[in-house]
Order: sequence, then structure tokens, then C-alpha cells
Amino acid sequence: MITAILRSFLYVVTLHLGVANAKKFGGSNEQKPFYSLAEEYYNYDDDDAYIPKVQTLYSGITTFGHLPSPNCLASRGIDYDIAFVGAPFDMGTSYRPGARFGPSGIREGSRRLGPALYNVPLDVYPFQSWAKVVDCGDVPMTNYHIPNAMDELEEGYYHLLARKPTSFTDHEGYAGNGTVLPRLLTMGGDHTIVLPILRALSRVYDRPISVIHFDSHLDTWKPGVLGDGIDNDGLNHGTYFYWASKEGVLSKDANIHAGIRSPLSGLKDYEDDASCGFQVIEAREIDKIGVEGIVKKIRDRVQDNLVYLSIDIDTLDPAYAPATGTPEIAGWSSREFTEIIRGLDGLNFVGADIVEVSPSYDVADLTTMTAANIFYDIVGLFVKTPLVQSAENLY
Repeated sequence: MITAILRSFLYVVTLHLGVANAKKFGGSNEQKPFYSLAEEYYNYDDDDAYIPKVQTLYSGITTFGHLPSPNCLASRGIDYDIAFVGAPFDMGTSYRPGARFGPSGIREGSRRLGPALYNVPLDVYPFQSWAKVVDCGDVPMTNYHIPNAMDELEEGYYHLLARKPTSFTDHEGYAGNGTVLPRLLTMGGDHTIVLPILRALSRVYDRPISVIHFDSHLDTWKPGVLGDGIDNDGLNHGTYFYWASKEGVLSKDANIHAGIRSPLSGLKDYEDDASCGFQVIEAREIDKIGVEGIVKKIRDRVQDNLVYLSIDIDTLDPAYAPATGTPEIAGWSSREFTEIIRGLDGLNFVGADIVEVSPSYDVADLTTMTAANIFYDIVGLFVKTPLVQSAENLY
């Protein structure tokens, strides 16, 4: 009996509230849903838009350094001077995989690099200068077949490279047709990606490219010395320079490794390496000749050639960059390495990469932040030395 009375009471109260709400909403018997918008929304003034008081570096969609991210692959009409691009590929690894997540990891590690920052050692605003800098996203690459992935990256890279830049379009450049081209900073991905990049660079510059290669490994091994030499045409992250030399997209006598310290299959590895046009700087040499000596050797080797800068993050000691596929102990510190990079100011760089970052092995984002900050210095180098034939009074 009491239960029936309570039910009747609740029904009367509910009915009363429904009638009251109907009157509140203009006499309509249809109750407005809870997500109905306030009346003032329809009189919204664009001049009264919401503008956040604080732009936090840890929020928002993640691009490198919070840079704008146009869909560069959609049209060659999208212009820029320097562009970041990801190459999410790791089928060429011989030990720990995971570098396919390198581009997203490096972008995450770059969150503290706001566009307005000033690079004190290089005396430059990397992102606020004459150069338009953007993040073009990733080049789509298959993860099932290495030769196909290499073709995809070469065509994507060429598409991003062979276009009119934003600046210095009235100057003479180094491209095969005498024009100035934009420059790309590639976030790997394992080191195999350098072969299609060199192929694309050779196509537009119509000449072999000198390479400054920072790594703990030579990466000039013949197929069969590293890998079985049969699968995927013998191409992996330790043989790509061998193939680049065979194809003629690599300089014959003006390339250099720095940071080398891995075990070898034998001393013949050095002979094979020299036949690919490389000189070697062992990591331990820094104890005798210092940072200045390392920089001098590099500059003496490449001189005023067009240079591609390729950085395997395992150049650094695992204490500074643990998240990589083939770590080697006794590497350089992050301070030593950044000083070496800054010492390359003034060289004619056509592009650069940082590869072999595997975020799943990282500790407190140490490796991804290190990679991002090295890129920050490289952008500064690019901005300070535009790739034009006459570099006087440009800006």
C-alpha cells in the first residue's frame, strides 16, 4: 500500500515538472534536450572569439616544434624553405625493431621547442627568420616489402624536394637546372632510408652527394656480410651505403664517418669502406684531438661540396640515447656531439636526417628530446647558410 502511494506521488511530481519545463521553453510540449545551446550562441560575434591566455607547450596537436603542418604531398603549390618529414620504416633493422615510431617520438620530444625560441650558441632564430619552416608529416611507406618501401620514399621525398621554395626564388641555386630548392629534415626510421633519399637528391642536383655520417657502425657492409645478401635484394640498415656507392649517388672520395666504435667482421671491412669513398673517425679519437679536431677532420674532408648530413642516434653513448636498435657503449656525450654539429656551420647542406630512434626503449623521453634538440641546431645551420650560389647580403 505504501509503495503504491509513493509511486503515485512520484508520477504527479514528474508530470508537474514536465509541464513547468514546457512552459519555460515557450509553451511547447516538447522538452529541449540537455545539449541545447544558449540563446546568445546564435548572436555570436567573431570579435569576441576565445583566445587562450597561455599557450602551453605540452598541449595541442603534436608537430615538430609546434610548426604548421600543411599537406605538402597533396600539391607542389605548397611552398616552404625547410620542411620536416617522417619516414616511418624499420624493416631493415638487424637487432631491435621499433624505429617506425621514431618520427612520432621525435615530434613528441620536440614539444618544448616553441617557434619563438632563440638559439644562443648559433646566434639565430631557427623558426623565425627568412626561412619558412613547416612539418610535412610522414611519407607513407609499406611495412611488408623493403624495395617497394624504398621506391615510395624516393618518390615522396622527390615530390617534396623538387618544388619552388618560399625564399630566394630569384637567386641561382645548385640544382641541375640552376634553381634554389627547399631542404628536408627527415625523421627516421632505420638507416636504410638514406639510400632512397640519396637517389632523390642525385636526381635534382644531378651529381653525387658527399655524406657526413655520424654512427657507431660503418654501414658500408657488402650484402652477405650483414644479412644473407638475398632477401630484399641484400638491402638493410648496414648495406645501404654499399648500394649508394654502386649506384653512383654517393661521392667517390669526399665522405666521412664519425663516431665509429662497433665490432667488425674483420679488418677487410675497412678496405670495403674505403672503396665506398669514406674516411673514418673513431669515437675514441675525441680523447686525443678533442671536439675541434673532429670538426677539422670533417670540414677538411667535405670542403665546399654539397653535403648530406646523416645521424644515427647511436652515435651517442647509450647513457644519453638508450632508445635505439643497435646500441654500442663508449660513445660521445650529448654535449660533445652538439658542439661537433655546431662546428659544421657554413657547410653546403642539401638535407639531413636523424635515424634509428626507437621510442619504446626510451627512459623519460631522453632519446627523443635529444634527437629533437639536435634537429633544432641543424635548422639553425640551414638558416645561417642558405643553399644559393652567392651567399652575400642575402638577409
